[in-house]
Amino acid sequence: MKSTVFLGGGRITGALLAGLQLSGYKKPVIVYDRHPEKLRLLKRLYHVGVESNLTKSIAQARLLIIAVRPESLRDLLREIGEVDHSTTAVSLVAGVHVAKLRKTLGGKVHWVRAMPSPACRSGRGLTALAFDGKVRAWERRAVKSLFTKSGPAIEVPESKFDAFTVTYSSTHGYHALASLASAAERLGLDRKTALQAAAHALADGILTWREGNIPLDDLLQEAATPGGIAAEVMKSMDAAGYQRAVKKGLLAGFKRTRQNARQI
Repeated sequence: MKSTVFLGGGRITGALLAGLQLSGYKKPVIVYDRHPEKLRLLKRLYHVGVESNLTKSIAQARLLIIAVRPESLRDLLREIGEVDHSTTAVSLVAGVHVAKLRKTLGGKVHWVRAMPSPACRSGRGLTALAFDGKVRAWERRAVKSLFTKSGPAIEVPESKFDAFTVTYSSTHGYHALASLASAAERLGLDRKTALQAAAHALADGILTWREGNIPLDDLLQEAATPGGIAAEVMKSMDAAGYQRAVKKGLLAGFKRTRQNARQI
């Protein structure tokens, strides 16, 4: 039976494997990596097959998931091109468009771009997908089936992929949690209570919006009574440059995706 083969045994591969394991995924999975210690760890944690030979890995692939750093992609694609094997390849490499991937390997590979969240390890992931025009119906189904095991998967036009990439990251939530809790500690709360209060402010508030049918603007008005504490907090944060900082951060990430693309 053909397998789902991950090329690269790094963090996002580990997160995806954790999500697949949590979902009860039973189809064969193989991970290729040049570092034996990574393979040993992934095999122990997730009971997947491991392979240190690239040619053997590709020969077993029904779906080929490319999960390497941008600076490693050029050499990996060259090695893949030396293997006489047609396959469906899913690139997780930020910033590198399908047109460039197709140009590198020609027509024997049908390409999909995917951007999965590390939160997929808990089953709460979100994955953006963009399909090359040559991808067949069964390939679309197979790719969607894989990524929806660990959370929703949505199709995003490739022209919008970089904007999605810099916006959806769970690091925004972690960063906000750390910042809010740190500020609360400076006001006198102990670390545990500060984190609990900050997590409620962020996670439970957002869940209220996500799971309900109340518009976000209405929730903001409900929570921030004019002249009240919450309204004063938001006003002061915006005046200090909160929204400008968020926009600046996203723009910096957006520019970085373009830098990644130029490495190929």
